[in-house]
Amino acid sequence: MTSQPPSIDPVTTSVALPVKTEVVIIGGGVIGLTAALTLAERGIPVTVLEKGRLAGEQSSRNLGWIRKTNRVSADLPLSIAADHLWAQMVQRTGKDVGYRRSGVMFTARTEEELATYSDWHENVGRHSTDSRMVNSDEIDALVPGGREKWLGGVHTASDGYAEPTKAASAIATAAMAKGAVIIENCAARSLSTSGGRVSGVVVDSGEIACQQVILSGGLWSRRFLGNLGIEFPMLPLTVSVLRTAPMEGPSDMAVGGPDFSFRKDYTGGYTVMHRAALVAPITLDSILLGPKYLSSLKAFWKAMRLEFGAELWTDIRMPRSWRTGETTPFEMTRTKNPDYNAQINAEALRNVSAAWPVFADVQVAMNWAGMMDMTPDSLPVIDNVEAIRGLTVASGFSGHGFGCSPAAGQLAADIATGTNPIVDPAPYCFTRFG
Repeated sequence: MTSQPPSIDPVTTSVALPVKTEVVIIGGGVIGLTAALTLAERGIPVTVLEKGRLAGEQSSRNLGWIRKTNRVSADLPLSIAADHLWAQMVQRTGKDVGYRRSGVMFTARTEEELATYSDWHENVGRHSTDSRMVNSDEIDALVPGGREKWLGGVHTASDGYAEPTKAASAIATAAMAKGAVIIENCAARSLSTSGGRVSGVVVDSGEIACQQVILSGGLWSRRFLGNLGIEFPMLPLTVSVLRTAPMEGPSDMAVGGPDFSFRKDYTGGYTVMHRAALVAPITLDSILLGPKYLSSLKAFWKAMRLEFGAELWTDIRMPRSWRTGETTPFEMTRTKNPDYNAQINAEALRNVSAAWPVFADVQVAMNWAGMMDMTPDSLPVIDNVEAIRGLTVASGFSGHGFGCSPAAGQLAADIATGTNPIVDPAPYCFTRFG
């Protein structure tokens, strides 16, 4: 069914394309915007090009969780760095971005689920975070009113959330106040190069000269790079979300059960999602990249719901190569607005109501869906591209982009400008895919 995307805080952006700048960022999602804020704070000229509206796709449609809990060890330093930077975001932007250290808790219904959290805590979490294992009574105390007797779970008090529809706008406004230029409805078509190095970005209305490019195009990065002859493995995954009307809920904490999640948001309602039902739309890339995703498919098979439908035909009709004077996929679809799955959202609400009955009679205020850019190992690429000097990719965040965005955007800015990186970038290298 047609999504009703969350309302984004408005931002007044530029309309004129500069003749030149030092860094061009392709993609006005939260990663690109945090990279722009970092560069602007350092006095480096930067221009952000967004084909549609700032944060119009997954950057405003995600759950807003900011967590270290259950991150793989290689990814944990970036999450820890992001946690510190989120705490500074009000000071950096001068606005309330909805950041709250409310805590995050995951609950386990089976021995297998509990073992997963216990293994992570023993091998990763207890060494680097304030995470702790909790029993059924502690879960009841932390989130009262539950009906289910959980075997246990894992809780991290310093985790929390921010508001996606507010944070990206605040970051963009702060970046512009510090000198960044941001242009909406401006689709980057390709790169200009000289001697194998970036010299500019061709857009639908002209060209801007630059020395560095950061590609943070999310779901669209694979197609942009493919037109340049660069293979980037990425597949879409659609997540449906609902928001309740304002209500008195069990806690402000973000809670993830085996087949649901919820957290309070700025409207007074709760965002709810089905954690065990993710739609994998079949596209041409599903066939081309399938072998690279076999291990991921095996791990998440029970949660996957394959979908043969409109997305396949949309994908086939969109060009995979084009000349700079031709209309590109980024102009054909300025904002990706996938349909939400009403059945999945209904299941999520039933599941959370069975565990916390306070949700049983709530009114659903809105439904929407977002499309995540998934890599084979669920880690992003934040790295230079060897084939084109001056091109840095920051994409493939696999549903983790918003939470780690302050650190991920800074890392992309560090790499692009040759600055000492905020964390070791090795886990995010491009060449790991072969």
